[in-house]
Amino acid sequence: MPRLIYMDHAATTPVHPQVMEAMLPYFSEKYGNPSSVYGLAQEARKAVDEAREAVAEVLGCRPNEVIFTSGGTESDNTAIKGVAFAAKQSGNHIITSSVEHHAVIHTCHYLEKFGFEVTYLPVDQYGMVQLEDVEKAITPSTILVTIMLANNEIGTVQPIPEIARLIKDVNQKTRRGIALHTDAVQGAGLLDLNVNPLGVDLMSLSAHKCYGPKGMGVLYLRRGTPFAPQQTGGGQERHRRAGTENVAGIVGAGASLQRAAENRESYTAHCQALRDRLIEGIISTIPKTHVNGHPTHRLANNVNVAFEYVEGESILLHLDFAGVAASSGSACTSASLEPSHVLLATGLPVEIAHGSLRLTLGASNTAQDVDHVLSVLPGIVEKLRAMSPLAQAAKT
Repeated sequence: MPRLIYMDHAATTPVHPQVMEAMLPYFSEKYGNPSSVYGLAQEARKAVDEAREAVAEVLGCRPNEVIFTSGGTESDNTAIKGVAFAAKQSGNHIITSSVEHHAVIHTCHYLEKFGFEVTYLPVDQYGMVQLEDVEKAITPSTILVTIMLANNEIGTVQPIPEIARLIKDVNQKTRRGIALHTDAVQGAGLLDLNVNPLGVDLMSLSAHKCYGPKGMGVLYLRRGTPFAPQQTGGGQERHRRAGTENVAGIVGAGASLQRAAENRESYTAHCQALRDRLIEGIISTIPKTHVNGHPTHRLANNVNVAFEYVEGESILLHLDFAGVAASSGSACTSASLEPSHVLLATGLPVEIAHGSLRLTLGASNTAQDVDHVLSVLPGIVEKLRAMSPLAQAAKT
């Protein structure tokens, strides 16, 4: 059986052997509950503390500003709801973008039911938020701005440091405390996650996007940021997120983020070379192709294209038969037949957005993998267009 060519690393990544090795003892030998006082439990507590320190080193923050969660979705929910409910006496206005992950957008929709007002900023043709739009959207009742670091579908990297400086200036002039949250789930291993140059108050991360375990996330919470815990019960995570710690998962999260940071430069170079080869090959061999996302300010491993007169789901099925795993957008909405809200926000017509394909590269991919995709994809698109009434009508 031929080797699977996996090009869906934005959806998830395999657990790296080094990460798995670090996790294994905490499933069996060192199984104690970190909240207990005896020796076995304290081994687990030590592992949690060391993982927290490892994450803090990657983020350039204090260990007590790191909260472990069940994943990026919980981190987004906890950050946005936590600030909103804690700061409600100061205001009820939240600013986000129209291209956020649904974990952010749906959380904002939820808060609107509780009297919060949300501004959904437009983006340009590349999916980029404009700084002047953020500035115009700020009102005296604004308490939170939540803009993702990098888009999970089209790879566009947002100007978070510039947005942070804008918010800092507003806060200094008005003596207010608008908080800035960023969903940085797609950034691990590809972007610098140091929270100080970024200027953020809260940051969401997920271990399984950087060769760590699924079901493990991180929420960075800058000291002094208004925050109301969303999961209550015990006193874990300094009373900010109750529940017995997933020790093995926490160890895996720490190991994966640390490893991602250490290898970021070489990993980015590897992915970018393959990305550029893939984009160039696609646009040079398949006519009526649209490259989505910013041409330069984009993740090094992200290729998102849309083909006229074809359906993305059909392309995925044919690629699967050819031994290639890819996606048409976010893994969280892959079962939906609706076109991507991200692509529509960039102004791409609905009929073209339906023909989108996302290929996201990783450590296991090679130039030969790219060449294989380039050898089968043009034929797939041509075959599907031959069956499309719209494509045939366009020829006449």
